[in-house]
Amino acid sequence: MEWTIYLDMDAFYVSCELRDRPELKGRPVIVGPDPTKGPSRGVVLSASYEARPFGVRSAQPVGLAHRLCPEAVWIDPDMEKYVRVSHEVRAAVAAVEANLAPLSIDEMAVRVDVPDAASAEERARALQRTIREQLGLPVSVGVATSQIVAKIATDLAKPGGVKVVPPDGVAEFLGPLSVRAIPGVGPKTGELLHRYGVETIADLRGTLPLGLRRELGDFGAWLRRLSRGIVLEDPRRDEAGPRSRSVDCTLEADSSDLGELEKILDGMVERLVPSLEEEHLAFQTVTVALRWADFEQTQRSRTLAASATSRAALQVPARRLLAEIVEREGRGARRPTRRLSLRVERLRPRHGSERPIESFGGAQGALK
Repeated sequence: MEWTIYLDMDAFYVSCELRDRPELKGRPVIVGPDPTKGPSRGVVLSASYEARPFGVRSAQPVGLAHRLCPEAVWIDPDMEKYVRVSHEVRAAVAAVEANLAPLSIDEMAVRVDVPDAASAEERARALQRTIREQLGLPVSVGVATSQIVAKIATDLAKPGGVKVVPPDGVAEFLGPLSVRAIPGVGPKTGELLHRYGVETIADLRGTLPLGLRRELGDFGAWLRRLSRGIVLEDPRRDEAGPRSRSVDCTLEADSSDLGELEKILDGMVERLVPSLEEEHLAFQTVTVALRWADFEQTQRSRTLAASATSRAALQVPARRLLAEIVEREGRGARRPTRRLSLRVERLRPRHGSERPIESFGGAQGALK
């Protein structure tokens, strides 16, 4: 029987820092731009479990996090370190288990073929010990016969636990959980389900109201099957694997200067492409989003004629999308930007024979 062992590093960025600075263990620690050094519009990248009871969360403005937890120790992010440690974790796992699929910088899934839940749990705990003993890092582990249930189990195993869900116990395990526990059910879908009185996964087991069925379509039917323990592929996904990868940048000061925004965007391309290379992923859809000073947001997307991997294949359409947004929505360059985001979607495994998008007639001709 095939099982998925889902590994999610606990407070990964913070854990990397605590490994190097053990004297900070047990204290509230936050990785992000230090607001005590001056005004900052940055956000929290990661918070230790000691900081979280104060209400500190990832992606929270650092100013708010400082007000919630003024005693926290702030550590500036070191992305090069985190990428390096991520590679070390993957190498340690790959030395033990062959079927490893990296999912993000701090998450991965391993497929094992074992006869029962006890054997799968034994393999999971062995991986957890390997990461802890070789690298000194905590990890939570979920185990199930499907990746999505294993992922949900991992969330419930945090911090540092192991949660095993046998195939005949999926419905019982999922039932009392909030519908937001399901990957892919974000705030908007969660609010939609709430309006129809659906709060828990068990609430999905009955016949869905006609209006909800119309709004969710095949995804609603998939949710209903999942709630009953019938796990099939999410119909919204073209194939298994991650849906998107993105980077964001909150500007130090609002700007309406296209040249300045292009430089920031180029830097984001330089951050995103190596990350995709590390995960051996190709992309096909490029999205640029701007959050204006008035907190409204505008985004535009382009889908390439074929999957791509190169910097140019990302930079060219990204710059064009940025220029379109500034020209059409920036009110003649009088509307300043507060935050810039770059996202790639329609991801799939990258193959050695991948053709650069330029070979399909150039980046300009490849857009549609």
